[in-house]
Amino acid sequence: MEKRVFLIVLDSFGIGAEPDAAAFGDAGTNTLGAIANHPNFNCPNLRKLGLFNIDGVTAGERTDAPAAAFARLQEQSMGKDTTIGHWEIAGVVSPEPLPTFPEGFPEELIREYEQKTGHKVLCNKPYSGTQVLKDYGEQAMRENALIVYTSADSVFQVAANEELVPVHELYRYCEIAREMLKGKYGVGRVIARPFLGNSADTFYRTTNRHDLSLKPPRATMLDLLKDAGKDVIAVGKIYDIFDGEGVTEKIKTTGNTNGIAFTKALQTRDFEGLAFVNLVDFDMLYGHRRDVAGYAAAATEFDRFLADFLPGMREGDLLMITADHGCDPSYTKTTDHTREYVPYLVCGKGVKAGMDLGTKLCFGTIAKTICEYLEVDASTLDGKSVWQEIRA
Repeated sequence: MEKRVFLIVLDSFGIGAEPDAAAFGDAGTNTLGAIANHPNFNCPNLRKLGLFNIDGVTAGERTDAPAAAFARLQEQSMGKDTTIGHWEIAGVVSPEPLPTFPEGFPEELIREYEQKTGHKVLCNKPYSGTQVLKDYGEQAMRENALIVYTSADSVFQVAANEELVPVHELYRYCEIAREMLKGKYGVGRVIARPFLGNSADTFYRTTNRHDLSLKPPRATMLDLLKDAGKDVIAVGKIYDIFDGEGVTEKIKTTGNTNGIAFTKALQTRDFEGLAFVNLVDFDMLYGHRRDVAGYAAAATEFDRFLADFLPGMREGDLLMITADHGCDPSYTKTTDHTREYVPYLVCGKGVKAGMDLGTKLCFGTIAKTICEYLEVDASTLDGKSVWQEIRA
């Protein structure tokens, strides 16, 4: 029997503040709670799987007969960013946070970056990705400058207008930054943020974003699966997050709709192993922009996909749905990620429907479970498999 796992990360789909959320400035945050009562939220398939039956979830209406096994996962790593979240999902806990730069990057580093790229740098402080274009975009175009900014996350972001700095050139400038940002400056991601438009009122970010991540500190689930001869298909920004490590096939997407379409197409293909999908719009377009209505509508779009996907699952298929952190769109103290539990829904013909796993420490539960299901040794990974608990 061909065994396939479809692991879908709803980027930032948190389900309530973790016990240490206050230490991250995120007390009381709840991404699911913020969207579940919005008129745009209509998720009967997530409800059927058991989303609202998960430990600690007070939003939505529970179902008497969940179709999936379900759990609440607590992050063990010291962070709330994409890189650390995905590494932990893949079985690697990060006990130390990646470096952040709340005052901007050191002046000497920025001067060196200007020298190496040949462009003046503007901003160099934490900023909203859309507001930074309004405030610095016109000046950047006048002076042919690069806009460098960061956030509460461990990121070095570089924005430039595609008409002045071609996308391939911006990617090269980000590669220069990635080479520079190591050791104490080793941010999780360098992100290319190309934009178009000709004035503060018309600037918009294009879909040509590109992330250059640190390599994981040791082998992840992806490496173990690849080394065992399994397929590891990366959909969306998964390839970038792991810097290509352990990936056998890369599928670039332009957002949720496109990522959902690719995932549906993969269901009709023969492969043996893992399809690892990230749906980025939840976070990028709606979470950070504190758009409750948009976030709720994106959840509904994903739920409609489930209505098509679930009936087409094969005998050896597992579907897993989770998240990498929170990004509560109703939390207005910041526009950053929020420290939250994440959902873990597992369904398939070989899964015990309605199995309540409670709360599990470590997102690595996912990696260990996938590896055990695919019969790959995962003794080097963090976390604990729940396969024996959920297998039918």
